[in-house]
Amino acid sequence: MAEEVKEEPLKVQVLDKIGALVTAAFGLVAALAWNGAIIAIFKEIFGEAESIGPMLMYAILVTIVAVILTIIVARAITNAKKKA
Repeated sequence: MAEEVKEEPLKVQVLDKIGALVTAAFGLVAALAWNGAIIAIFKEIFGEAESIGPMLMYAILVTIVAVILTIIVARAITNAKKKA
């Protein structure tokens, strides 16, 4: 017997796509918004030369923020699916 594939409602599919786009947008916006500010701080503190240590900390910070926002969006999508 073939298993019947239950298609998700259009509302859930749209929410999935919007969630994916919002997650990507958060990552991009956060990286762009903080990039200029943090580089300016690095130049103020460390001078014109960009060193590996501070740049690594910057990358870690942006990654942590992106992960947290991704988790929040994923939970919101899961809750919406449960209600659908």
